[in-house]
Amino acid sequence: MKKVSLLLLSGMLLATAVVAQDPVIKRAACHNEMIKMQADSVKQTMAKDGYVVVREASMAMESEYEMAVLVPLTEGSNYQFIFIGDITSRLYEVRMYDSEEKQVIYQKKMWGDVDGNVISFSYIPRFSEFFAIRPVQVNKKKKELCGYVMLLKKMK
Repeated sequence: MKKVSLLLLSGMLLATAVVAQDPVIKRAACHNEMIKMQADSVKQTMAKDGYVVVREASMAMESEYEMAVLVPLTEGSNYQFIFIGDITSRLYEVRMYDSEEKQVIYQKKMWGDVDGNVISFSYIPRFSEFFAIRPVQVNKKKKELCGYVMLLKKMK
């Protein structure tokens, strides 16, 4: 009887722990009017060059921590990725990894650079697969930051 009670109690504790955990880390949106204006300007400019927006999102970020964005890319298509960070951050970096976790793109910008808070690069994948894009920004005065990511595709 003692073993049955102990087993039942253990099962209840385990079930409670499993229910209490959120299995998905949800990316929270944020709002920054300056970033929104920059994003709209980039979209207009890229549309003139034949690009269409495939995915875009604002995202709450924490200074010095990467935020992973998974995107499926099609072999041979011409993509443009854009990250816009908080204008007061001093460092911006974007890394992109293929499905085997091999780094295929790395870009870094500093606060004083022209368009310092915007990182943009084009990429034509050799295989259709998922890629992880990991932007990060560093800000000494703010811990909670806003970022904006866009994936555009060149239409022929």
